[in-house]
Amino acid sequence: MFNALSGELSYKDETRVFLQTGGVEWEIHTTRISANALPEPGRAARLYVHLYVREDQLRLYGFATAAERAAFLDLLKVEGVGPKQAQKILSGIEVHQLAEALETENLDRLSSIPGIGPKTAQKILLKLRGKLSLGPAPGESLEEDLAGALAGMGFDRKAVRGAVATVMRGLRDSALPREELERELFKRALALLGGQEAGL
Repeated sequence: MFNALSGELSYKDETRVFLQTGGVEWEIHTTRISANALPEPGRAARLYVHLYVREDQLRLYGFATAAERAAFLDLLKVEGVGPKQAQKILSGIEVHQLAEALETENLDRLSSIPGIGPKTAQKILLKLRGKLSLGPAPGESLEEDLAGALAGMGFDRKAVRGAVATVMRGLRDSALPREELERELFKRALALLGGQEAGL
């Protein structure tokens, strides 16, 4: 499954964007925070995507950072939280602020997020406390980008962190351009994680 889409942004508002790539214009649902982080229409953009599939629904969601996509997927694991509510939640709070509220068990902060009432806040806290990485502040590093993409594929977060650290040590001083370096790191980390799963 594809990890991200790159192309020219042709339209955006606070809940969706249109992205032209390869002769196709994609309608991508997004958060207010991601929409604000994207450039104005007519410029190049990249979104980390997730295709939500149900019998009666096929909808593409996209995010400005891999960390936000990972948080979106985590929220979908909470009973009673669907993609529209997860989208609304992440429109009202930055990923790092959400992680901090979970780590400090700040129910008042969680309950104040649009789309979350006290009961839902409690469910999110019980399900996700300790499972969202605080990570570095926005302006994410290559390591965070890579880890978010791998976690979004369903790999265990602890295993992902170990694999990313291992491959980064091997290529930290590489002179490859960022895009080539990212592809090589992703390939090596994926092979490492695949080997670990095969050995279980």
